[in-house]
Amino acid sequence: MTLSTPTLRTSRLVLRPFTEADAESLFKLQSNAHVLRYWDSAPWTERERADQFIARCRVMAEEESGVRVVIERDSAFLGWCTFNSWDPDFRSASLGFCLNGNSWGHGFATEAAGALLAWAFDTLDLNRVQAEADTRNAPCARVLEKLGFKLEGTLREDCIVNGDVSDSWVFGLLRREWEPVGSN
Repeated sequence: MTLSTPTLRTSRLVLRPFTEADAESLFKLQSNAHVLRYWDSAPWTERERADQFIARCRVMAEEESGVRVVIERDSAFLGWCTFNSWDPDFRSASLGFCLNGNSWGHGFATEAAGALLAWAFDTLDLNRVQAEADTRNAPCARVLEKLGFKLEGTLREDCIVNGDVSDSWVFGLLRREWEPVGSN
């Protein structure tokens, strides 16, 4: 089974592969300390990190370990969503997303992640998808719960970013529990 980066459309969004033209918008997002305050790494300070990230997106696709897609609305860069750590033997993967602050609270994360999950469950023989969220990031936890993820536990003090120690929640979604967003 091959894993190629899809282009997906929802009622409001387009999810598509990264291109070099996305580097400036990506750097602006990933260098924003407010957006990344619950992230597991510090905000970027070098513009080259965006180029490296985009190159890594291509490598992930080539290695068939995952895909990352840009989230756009009306051709505007809102953020990105990732489906990674795909293990065809264990039939598992991880989900993640990052959106700019202006996009929060509009349902875009749920819509984008839901579309990527629907693609993954339809395309791959998945049994489980996992996601993690900083325990201080209640909005991210709500997105995951809307998608059907169940809180499975807490990783205590699993991240230290700029000297700040934090815990992470671990969420899981099983194939038998999956219902596309909006079908409830």
